[in-house]
Amino acid sequence: MAEQESLEFGKADFVLMDTVSMPEFMANLRLRLCFRVVASFLFPHRFEKGRIYTFIGEVVVSVNPYKLLNIYGRDTIEQYKGRELYERPPHLFAIADAAYKAMKRRSKDTCIVISGESGAGKTEASKYIMQYIAAITNPSQRAEIERVKNMLLKSNCVLEAFGNAKTNRNDNSSRFGKYMDINFDFKGDPIGGHINNYLLEKLLQGGSEQMLRSLHLQKSLSSYNYIHVGAQLKSSINDAAEFKVVADAMKVIGFQPEEIQTVYKILGTILHLGNLKFVVDGDMPLIENGRLVSIIAELLSTKTDMVEKALLYRTVATGRDIIDKQHTEQEASYGRDAFAKAIYERLFCWIVSRINDIIEVKNSDTTIHGKNTVIGVLDIYGFEIFDNNSFEQFCINYCNEKLQQLFIQLVLKQEQEEYQREGIPWKHIDYFNNQIIVDLVEQQHRGIIAILDDACMNVGKVTDEMFLEALNSKLGKHGHFSSRKLCASDKILEFDRDFRIRHYAGDVVYSVVGFIDKNKDTLFQDFKRLMYNSSNPVLKNMWPEGKLSITEVTKRPLTAATLFKNSMIALVDNLASKEPYYVRCIKPNDKKSPQIFDDERCRHQVEYLGLLENVRVRRAGFAFRQTYEKFLHRYKMISEFTWPNHDLPSDKEAVKKLIKHCGFQDDVAYGKTKIFIRTPQTLFTLEELRAQMLVRIVLFLQKVGSDLGSFHSHMFDPSRTFLLSYSSAAAGSIITIGVNTGNR
Repeated sequence: MAEQESLEFGKADFVLMDTVSMPEFMANLRLRLCFRVVASFLFPHRFEKGRIYTFIGEVVVSVNPYKLLNIYGRDTIEQYKGRELYERPPHLFAIADAAYKAMKRRSKDTCIVISGESGAGKTEASKYIMQYIAAITNPSQRAEIERVKNMLLKSNCVLEAFGNAKTNRNDNSSRFGKYMDINFDFKGDPIGGHINNYLLEKLLQGGSEQMLRSLHLQKSLSSYNYIHVGAQLKSSINDAAEFKVVADAMKVIGFQPEEIQTVYKILGTILHLGNLKFVVDGDMPLIENGRLVSIIAELLSTKTDMVEKALLYRTVATGRDIIDKQHTEQEASYGRDAFAKAIYERLFCWIVSRINDIIEVKNSDTTIHGKNTVIGVLDIYGFEIFDNNSFEQFCINYCNEKLQQLFIQLVLKQEQEEYQREGIPWKHIDYFNNQIIVDLVEQQHRGIIAILDDACMNVGKVTDEMFLEALNSKLGKHGHFSSRKLCASDKILEFDRDFRIRHYAGDVVYSVVGFIDKNKDTLFQDFKRLMYNSSNPVLKNMWPEGKLSITEVTKRPLTAATLFKNSMIALVDNLASKEPYYVRCIKPNDKKSPQIFDDERCRHQVEYLGLLENVRVRRAGFAFRQTYEKFLHRYKMISEFTWPNHDLPSDKEAVKKLIKHCGFQDDVAYGKTKIFIRTPQTLFTLEELRAQMLVRIVLFLQKVGSDLGSFHSHMFDPSRTFLLSYSSAAAGSIITIGVNTGNR
């Protein structure tokens, strides 16, 4: 059992619920957060206790408290360091320590998968996990290890600055998925790392006046179209201070001054591009504010006329001839925005690549340093259902289908492997297998991605409506796909616009508007050549394909959806090779308030995170298991056969005697090293019996204490020998009352 918390705060592990049902799950979640139902409203009660974490076996369920809690300091770190998973109350540090111990003790690569919707606290969770790992490693204070740890922590700051954005749902929303491998030497100290990023959503304040002038920028955010059309400015955020933190972090990581200056120039270029406007003179588009072209050319270290030409013309090959085809106003605007997004994406990928160059393990010799082991940390977007769901939500939800499939498979695999190790018979567990949904999206030739790619490769004008028609034709009989054409009575869906997928997490309606353009992710070769011909070597290196002439560009690049699918397949294969630990994050309300628990919103997240399914899988066999030694240490006072010590051949035999004494033999199974208990009720009864005996032991010790005044005159009395040994053993147990001995 976990270190004892009063049951008024709910059960610390959802596996120990009396019944596996959504109402009981939600009731326990509310109790954990100290919310009470009063006249149908939920009010916080003693929320400062910080019970935002609950176990499901070896999974941590985390609820965003929307306030700072004093549960991450050095004292808390020391409480979890080296302890077994269930020895302390549920916490991120418990999972981090379990992953670290598994990696260090068994030289086993591990990973921690953090999932949940935007605003549920995933990024903060990943930072606390890295903070914990940094705090418990390098006890000898080796300078090189400290340098690596500092760079790994600082990389979070830089990636947040360039990959996060304020949204309506989250003030610091990660707009990309991140997987970081942390490499450890044979001593268990971090020696490097590697970062992979997934599906950045391509979309200034804080620089000094001098810097803004050098970039030809103004202080007011409203001056720039690309940023003033988004979410509202949040006045409580000190942008100048945040900017300095990021700039300092880049220096600590190892970015060179000229590289940092190039980053600023790229950001300035993007803002200026957003302000470019096109006007039509006859049938010829012109740039209305031509001075911006000169500024952009200066920032990109290229020529003004080359920038202007790339914005207004497209070079095309027709047979043996090469001509400059003039854009329409609409094409020019599309090209401008595609260029801005591509620049930002290249910048972000370059930043990730530079960080990897600096933090990756170098010159690692296994004969000298031992086996290099890894802890992976995945912080990735959770399932998304918005009022308007587009290509991005389609990709994100496909990602979650893949991860959910892996999650259930690995949890089942872990359960089955432990049963086999312990010699406990394994029985088949029924669960929803979402392979049918994964296939609907990724199957070759017949999946949605394949159909989308086919539509994008068609010659001539291809529309989103044509793509939807192809879906209807090829997937019309699929049980998890529907559209208005296939179901005319479903008025939620719009004709020629919407399709629905029945995901494991629920139904999602997608609008096909923009699917074709976003999947093609087209950027004219003229822009790539423009950047490749820059005299700035950093910029030039970001665009290697720009060296190709128009006649050399023959191979069609992979589409955005196919690239994402390939990266997801590689990610899942990577995770499957490691021992996984999970953090499932829940967002309690949409108002970012520590005072509100939105029951309906939380219930929905519990459903799509598959938490109840997880409990069912974990509970299908035995709800609780513990080594014989630790089980005896906790419950030996219950039986006269095991208190204060036993004289049986083994701890296993002693546990069998104790269980038989209590009459629970029909609810347990005996493994090679562990006892398995089927129902939570048996465990709770054991706890009650233990509590009763502890009261009697305390009263007995008090009586012993009252006799101490005369004890010295009888200390050699043989009749006192048993009393001495009994009180000594009892005192030892009393001293460890508050310490949980662990489930695993």
